[in-house]
Amino acid sequence: MEVNEITGQIIDATMKVHIALGPGLLESAYEKCLLFELHSRG
Repeated sequence: MEVNEITGQIIDATMKVHIALGPGLLESAYEKCLLFELHSRG
C-alpha cells in the first residue's frame, strides 16, 4: 500500500468515526473507536 492510500484510509476512518459519534466526546473515546475501525480495515 502506498502512502497516499494509507492516508486516505486513515482520513476515511476518522470521518466515519466522527460522523457516527458526533462531537463532544473525550479524545480517548474517539481514539478507541478509531483504533477499532482501523483494525477492522486491516
